[in-house]
Amino acid sequence: MSSQGQFEQLVVSIAALGRDELKRRIKDFRGRFKLDFSDSYLDSLSLDRLRHILLAALINARARQ
Repeated sequence: MSSQGQFEQLVVSIAALGRDELKRRIKDFRGRFKLDFSDSYLDSLSLDRLRHILLAALINARARQ
């Protein structure tokens, strides 16, 4: 992450997402690595866990830029 403000903005934007949008973004994630989760697995996770997965993937992807 390039700045604290950008990180906070990313966290706030992810926190505002609902379950369906979080699942869509995780399943559509394109980065250096593939996220390969089944719908049934994602459905079993809490919203906080889905947010954590997406945030971690985005932080990792941006750290390599």
